[in-house]
Amino acid sequence: MNTRHAGAGFSLGTLIAVALSWSANHSILWAIIHGFLSWLYVIYYLMTRVL
Repeated sequence: MNTRHAGAGFSLGTLIAVALSWSANHSILWAIIHGFLSWLYVIYYLMTRVL
């Protein structure tokens, strides 16, 4: 049995980063930028807003 997975798409980190960015900034441009940075932005958000 040979299984294949899609290589392109959004990762969980990207989706979380976009959601956090949108809720904080309400800006599509920032959401796109933070989506590219993905887990780096998620970690930054948690360190500055939660901790």
